[in-house]
Amino acid sequence: MLISPMARRTVSTLSLVLLMICSMLGRSSFAADADYRLGPGDMLRVNVFGSPELSGEVRVSESGNITYPLIGQVQVSGKSPAQVEAQLVSAFVEGGYLKQPQVSVLVLEYRSQKVSVMGHVTKPGQYSLQSSSRVLDVLAAAGGPISEEAADVVSLMRKDGSKVPIDLTKLFAGDPSQNQEVAGGDTLYVPRAPQFYVYGEVQKPGMYKLERGMTVSRAISKGGGLTTRGSERRVVIKRKDKEGKEEHYSAKGSDLLQADDVLMVKEGLF
Repeated sequence: MLISPMARRTVSTLSLVLLMICSMLGRSSFAADADYRLGPGDMLRVNVFGSPELSGEVRVSESGNITYPLIGQVQVSGKSPAQVEAQLVSAFVEGGYLKQPQVSVLVLEYRSQKVSVMGHVTKPGQYSLQSSSRVLDVLAAAGGPISEEAADVVSLMRKDGSKVPIDLTKLFAGDPSQNQEVAGGDTLYVPRAPQFYVYGEVQKPGMYKLERGMTVSRAISKGGGLTTRGSERRVVIKRKDKEGKEEHYSAKGSDLLQADDVLMVKEGLF
């Protein structure tokens, strides 16, 4: 079957794109291992080229060591795969076992470096870091924030006790400053969002998430809109002051709500 010049150019272009993608994936995988710091529980694949009897899989012990043929105990915890490669090469040469060994170390299972994702996410729990991971990576692993429950600002709690606020609205809008790098031992906590209540002459009275810039008109829309008897001109906000005393305010559609406000929509006069 004859293939037109246009089809050949299309195939050639697709092949080039695939090669570029494969190349990028290869570099990404290499970078992931280069950034990673080994720890207890990680499974390694060590290849000693030309010496299959010295190649194999080893798991990092609780003490941070691996036991390797001819060499014995090797401390690897806190080191990158590249550093372990150099360490093994040196041990083989200094022990007189190999003259010019070529060694590669690949991480098969990432078990040691974990980050916790807690609070109002789909799948809270601990997740293993496989590379230089960031807030978006661990949020995705946890299934993302629960939209009707999660607050707009979350806390990244570092292993050293420090806290970094993360603005999810800015993060999802593409702000790179909010996509902080996370490390083993960090915890990302997604708190519950502040709430407000809407009752009276609305279609779906109840409790709702207080979003940024939530006005009385938007709150009524959240509640399904007005009933046939309801009026946006007869809305009262019930709000507690600092001492806990409840105060009532006549509200306009453009008024902003605060956390725990109760919006009461009354019947129209006509």
